[in-house]
Parts: sequence; structure tokens; C-alpha cells
Amino acid sequence: MSTNIQYMRRCFALARQALPWCRPNPAVGCVLVQDGTVVGEGHTQVAGKEHAEIMALNAAGASARGATAYVSLEPCAHHGRTGPCAEALVKAGVARVVCALGDPNPLVNGKGFAMLRAAGIAVDTPLLAEEAEAINPGFNKRMRSGLPYVRMKLAMSLDGRTAMASGESKWITGEEARADVQLLRARSCAILTGGGTVAKDDPQLNVRLPGYEHFQPLRVVADSIMRMPPASKLLTMPGKLLVAVAKNNPAKAAAMKAAAANHCEFELLTCAGSDGRVDLRALMQYLATEKQCNDVLVETGGMLAGAVMRAGLVDEVIVYVAPKLLGMEAQALLQLPGIRTLAEGIALEFLDVAMVGKDCRMRLRVLPAHSLPA
Repeated sequence: MSTNIQYMRRCFALARQALPWCRPNPAVGCVLVQDGTVVGEGHTQVAGKEHAEIMALNAAGASARGATAYVSLEPCAHHGRTGPCAEALVKAGVARVVCALGDPNPLVNGKGFAMLRAAGIAVDTPLLAEEAEAINPGFNKRMRSGLPYVRMKLAMSLDGRTAMASGESKWITGEEARADVQLLRARSCAILTGGGTVAKDDPQLNVRLPGYEHFQPLRVVADSIMRMPPASKLLTMPGKLLVAVAKNNPAKAAAMKAAAANHCEFELLTCAGSDGRVDLRALMQYLATEKQCNDVLVETGGMLAGAVMRAGLVDEVIVYVAPKLLGMEAQALLQLPGIRTLAEGIALEFLDVAMVGKDCRMRLRVLPAHSLPA
């Protein structure tokens, strides 16, 4: 393994330490090397604090002059809540920058490399770009398409059922799988569920992992006909709640707002599609552009799950399979009407399969070319 690859993989390991603390910024790692010795390391801090390059430069001090900087993403070149990292590298006297990937953010997108080269700094890029892409799929997609990276979490029995005919669904999977879902929530900027699910199950959709309590995602309810009761737990929990409706009911909206007062930051969004339901694509665009959501986790019932999938909005599916058989009268995993032939089916590919406790977790990528039309 070349030293360039070795140091870049160290950057990737550092970048992963920034998740989920750095959102909505990308997770970035930086390693400064002087004469074969690491003199500084860093990763993205909480939004508004130091970026990876600044943290590494602070650690290196005067040893940064003449050093090689390895960075997992192009150094920024614009003034945001912090100054440009490319400018800081120039001022520190770094001689060379090895970068895995260009930054898709239009405010950067080559400008960081240009600033470095204009100062006489050698820039080598890309390096292990595919591995770098995998660290920030949500940020990269949001910058390139104006949409978040959407993961759909599903839990089912071995015969593809999610709940008994009576509605009983707790708990299909075991404790370990439920803890794994908590980590998924912590790494998400938003969690999407449906008004019907809220009315039936009254979920909390919060992160209960020790150490992650301060990184609660935005909770989003797609509630076309405003079925969500004003007494729902979501309205009385601290944090941020967005309820998207197809048509506003002023009386119901007032009751929800009153219930949320002094509890959570409540927002009602009207975004109707041509079918009289919430326009899911418009909702995702709103989450990406207005709420800076990189990653959205879908945790909902079969109807909304099927609608999000059918709209072609899902990038990844995470399925927890319990070693149970619930029978044909139990509720199906997804409602996907309109599929009549194998060729019309949604194609996916396996990313990994692992045991989580007594349950099996499967991660799959949705193949865009085979997504059903909206």
C-alpha cells in the first residue's frame, strides 16, 4: 500500500469520527505529514466550529510549513460560519495537498483547488474518490441534485409481514436491532413518518442512545388529510417538528399549534400534489434546500413507504428480518400497486448482510434506472 493511500485512509477514519456531530456540514478528515511523520490531524467539528484542516493546522503549528496535507474533501474557499480552509492552508505554508474528492458544493466546486494552485501549492486529486463519496452520500446528493439521501427502514418477519391483522407490531425484531435503528436515527438529519402511523402508534421518533441525545433529528410527518391527533407525543416532545399537509384545516392546525406551544418548534407546511396528497418530491426538496437535510430516514407504514418508493425518492433500503412467520392475514411490508410483471418491479442490489442479535439486517441500494415513475 502506498503512503498516499495509507494517509488518505487515515483521513477517512477521522472523517467518520465527525458523524453525526458535524451535520449539515460534510464529514472531512485531514492529516498533515512532514518528512514522513504525522504532525497534525483533524476532523470536522460541530457546525460553526473548526473544519478538519484548521484542527490539523492548529495541532501542527509551525510544523505545517512545507508539509503535505491529505484531505478527504476539497478544502472550502468561501466565508461561511468559518473562514476558507484553502486560505488557511496557504497561510500555513503547506507545500502539497493530496485530496480524495472535489467538493460538489457550488460555493466550492474547484475554487478551493484553484486557490491552492494560485499560491503555488501542488494539488494531487482525486485519490480513492469512490471511498470518499461513501462517507457523505447525503451531503453529496443534496449539493448535486437538491434532494436528500433517503434511507428507508423496514422491519419484517421472514414471510414479509410487519404487523398482525389486529395492528399489533411491537416488537417484531429484537433489542439489538432496535438499538441499531437508534444509531440510524442519530445519523439522520430528519425522520419521516405518516399521519396514519402517528394516529395508530403515537411514536416518539427520537434518539435515545447515550451520548447522542443532543443530536435529535427533525421529525417530519406527511399527513395529507391531517389525521395526526393534537394529543400526539410528537407535539409535546422537545425538538423540531414539521407536519406536511395537502390541505390545511385551520381548526386542526390551531389545536396542534396549541399542543406544541412551550414543547417543540412546530411548523406546518402545505405542499399538495396533483393527486390531493402531500407532494413527496416537493417535501424532500424543501427538507434539502430549506432545512439543509443531507439524510432522511423513512420510518412509516406500508402505504407511505410504498408511495415514497414509487416516487423514486429512496436511495437505500435497510431491512431487519426477524426469524418469525406471521401468516397471510398479517400486514404486508409495502403497498406498491400497479406492478403486474417482473420487468416492472423495482430492482435493488445488496450492499451488505449482517446478523444483529438474532435478526438479519440487509442493506440494499435502489437502482435508479429501475425505480417506478412518480
